[in-house]
Amino acid sequence: VQLQASGGGLVQAGGSLRLSCAASGRTFSSYVMGWFRQAPGKEREFVAAIRSGGSTYSADSVKGRLTISRDNAKNTVYLQMNSLKPEDTAVYYCAAGRTTRSVVAGREYDYWGQGTLVTVSS
Repeated sequence: VQLQASGGGLVQAGGSLRLSCAASGRTFSSYVMGWFRQAPGKEREFVAAIRSGGSTYSADSVKGRLTISRDNAKNTVYLQMNSLKPEDTAVYYCAAGRTTRSVVAGREYDYWGQGTLVTVSS
């Protein structure tokens, strides 16, 4: 599986962006898909995930602002980002897992995209 993330950019605080992650392969619908982020000088952290059945999970820091969704027909997962804050500035990575039990753990994912940079100015 290859993952290609896109949609990052520079936005003012309070603004919105939508990230996309396109996946290759015919088994996309069976994967758990997740978004993680890594800010400069910080460790990678979980942002949101969605299971094959549609159940979603979000970090407390982004609840109500960042929303994950998927379109299995397009082999694509999205991260709608609203009410952005400067602390959301990071490189955002999408990931796919075949047998992910704990969606918040990066080690549970098998494939990773290259990352897309989101910069939120104050």
